Amino acid sequence: MNTLARSGAAALAAALTLTLAACGGTSGTATSTFAAASTTSAGGSATSPPSPMMSGSPMMSGSAMMAPAASAEHNAADLAFAQQMIVHHQGAVEMSELAPNRAANQQVKDLAARIKAAQAPEIEQMIGWLTLWGAAMSTTSAATTDDGMGDMDHGGMSGMGNEGEPSSGASSGMAMPGMMSDTQMQQLTDATGADFDRLFLQLMIMHHQGAIEMADTEIAQGSNPAALALAESIKTSQTAEITEMQQLLATR
Repeated sequence: MNTLARSGAAALAAALTLTLAACGGTSGTATSTFAAASTTSAGGSATSPPSPMMSGSPMMSGSAMMAPAASAEHNAADLAFAQQMIVHHQGAVEMSELAPNRAANQQVKDLAARIKAAQAPEIEQMIGWLTLWGAAMSTTSAATTDDGMGDMDHGGMSGMGNEGEPSSGASSGMAMPGMMSDTQMQQLTDATGADFDRLFLQLMIMHHQGAIEMADTEIAQGSNPAALALAESIKTSQTAEITEMQQLLATR
């Protein structure tokens, strides 16, 4: 009886051991599987590429979209703005290039340098638009010469009357406000010192006022985002420069 009891106890102990081992193995397996899954999940999160919504490219694209890019879409107002403002800007650059060797006032020299530095790149920008749009450089063949600077009326496109006052251009339909006459350009070229400073400021104020009028027309009638943005920029910057020039004139 004792032998039978001992045998039964041994069998029960063996069965319990197997059961516990099985349970322990299952628990270990489950734990290992869970840990592996957790590691894979964590690793996947750390090493997998970011989703398109989180990547840098869309964010960069969004930032780029804030600055209007050149677009082939345009209307007649955009075309006229670019064609005429190129010639108008060329006039300002030509005037500004006279200042280093003729102006007496350093502030006038600095202003002329800023005007050239701002408007020369804008000329290139607008030339790029015309190329994109498949358009001519100007509305008439007489508006620009072989050197691209234009006759300025000096281009057959002067916005100045015979007495040096801005003309409306209504009669020709092609005159631009603020443009100098040949006579005025020659007077500026011949002037030096304080006389140059005064004449430069007077003529550039009128020139800027003409550019602002042209910009206003584009803002009201244009459709191309880049052209509209440039028109707004011209209006803002040249309005500030007019104030600066008027202050300089007041001290002369």
